[in-house]
Amino acid sequence: MKILVTGGLGYIGSHVVVELQNEGFEVVIIDNLSNSSIDVLKGITAITKKQPIFEKLDLRDKALVIDFFNSHQDISGIIHFAASKAVGESVEKPLLYYENNLNPLIYILQELQYKASSYFIFSSSCTVYGQSDALPITESAPIKQAESPYGNTKQIGEEIIRDTCKASANINAIALRYFNPIGAHDSIKIGELPIGTPQNLVPFITQTAIGKREELSVFGNDYPTEDGTCIRDYIHVVDLAKAHVSALKRLIEGNNTQNFEVFNIGTGKGYSVLEVINAFEDVSGKTLNYKIVGRREGDVIAAYADTTKANSILGWKAKLSLKEALSAAWKWENK
Repeated sequence: MKILVTGGLGYIGSHVVVELQNEGFEVVIIDNLSNSSIDVLKGITAITKKQPIFEKLDLRDKALVIDFFNSHQDISGIIHFAASKAVGESVEKPLLYYENNLNPLIYILQELQYKASSYFIFSSSCTVYGQSDALPITESAPIKQAESPYGNTKQIGEEIIRDTCKASANINAIALRYFNPIGAHDSIKIGELPIGTPQNLVPFITQTAIGKREELSVFGNDYPTEDGTCIRDYIHVVDLAKAHVSALKRLIEGNNTQNFEVFNIGTGKGYSVLEVINAFEDVSGKTLNYKIVGRREGDVIAAYADTTKANSILGWKAKLSLKEALSAAWKWENK
């Protein structure tokens, strides 16, 4: 079965391509290389001993999307990652985020309407919940007003898919609401490759530890948490990648009870920023140079997942620990 992975040379996308190829799927990657590197293709091929099909394509160009699907009519499933993903940047550049994150989604779904049947996995986010009233967060938690344009694009994206599935019974979709992916493949052949200043905590930690960055900024220590810093659910990217394969198989095997479903993908444990820093220092033997600065607009206080639904229905569970993920991230940074 041929599966399209958009943004497949990105951080999460590349790890999902590895898991798909390991499971025997044929993979086609679309990526415009705006936030990734063609070298990732070599890493995927080295791990799986098979090179996926790759097309450099900008999904914001509707005509190119139409041409792609006309020339790849045997694609059965799509895992859609291609999007901008930084909370802080989205506050500064909202229109960029609405264009990048919504237009390609619409153009792809428009093409899927013409297929007899198709399977669609959407890269969503725990940001759809905003600041949840109760922890851990379940899939039934109310969707509050988003704290950032990035979070809003994920809310709107889910709404677009839900409405499309209501109107098009041939499309079966699952939205996976990720918590915070970290780490790298244990081969250390692929990992997180932020272009420019990292927007996520762990690559900023590793770049500071290795000397690329002078110091790490901790955004706020006056939150109502035990040590005053934000709490997040950090999931190893390989565990996250395996969840996509489980979700795709659910759709292929016809086990879904609705043609649009949502699942939280996390570990179920929350760690503060300072706890992550301390854990990194333990696994690396490095002392991090960090300072407390003001809060960052768009950040929620605490978010960690209730993963009961994914565990019981998808038969998937996160297996790798925070320290294992941080150790892999540090090995990747050293490479």
